Amino acid sequence: MSATGFPQATLDFLSGIAAHNEKAWFDENRALYEAGYVAAGRAFVEEMGPRLKALSPSVQFAAKVNGSQSRINRDVRFSKDKRPSKTHLDLWFWHGEKRSWDCPGFWFRLTPDGVHLGCGLHGMGKETLESFRHSIVLPRSGKALVAAVEAVRANGDYEIGEKTRKRLPRGFEAPEERAEFLLYEGLTAGTSLPASAALEADFADICMSHFTATWPVGKWLLDEVATGA
Repeated sequence: MSATGFPQATLDFLSGIAAHNEKAWFDENRALYEAGYVAAGRAFVEEMGPRLKALSPSVQFAAKVNGSQSRINRDVRFSKDKRPSKTHLDLWFWHGEKRSWDCPGFWFRLTPDGVHLGCGLHGMGKETLESFRHSIVLPRSGKALVAAVEAVRANGDYEIGEKTRKRLPRGFEAPEERAEFLLYEGLTAGTSLPASAALEADFADICMSHFTATWPVGKWLLDEVATGA
């Protein structure tokens, strides 16, 4: 691949595995998997990792499968869906001493149809969620959250997630401008692009602009919410 974009082999592999999600097709196209999924993902992590570290010095990354790059195999033990392979490429740049989904980080997903990227925490464990809610309620950190979300929205049309509740959690109240965030059980800021964007020569620059634009939400989480790191 180039220094900044994915090769056509990546979309060819993802489209192929989506249409033929079976071991026989995978085995016949292992070379395409190695070039379009493993090598291309590793090269993109090597490109983006240092850029993200300049934005957030404590971010961690590892340019390998089961490091920043998720493995292609699906865990089908407890799923009715027995398809053996994922049909997307996931990358994760995390904060904390060990690789974990329990701390805020930068996420990236490439599918046959689109690119999805941003930062934050998609879900929170019990202790992290408790800390998150207290940070919303407390005046200084609560106002900082509102400012962070406003900064992201000022940077572009970004989606703020993860609002999952219909009622406020018992025992928590906050002023109107931040009470809505008590309905969230994760906090992310992200955007989506067409899959073809991943082939562009300036794709890493495009991704970095979106990571930077959404980072106020991730930084608020990193600064104000105690996690299991």
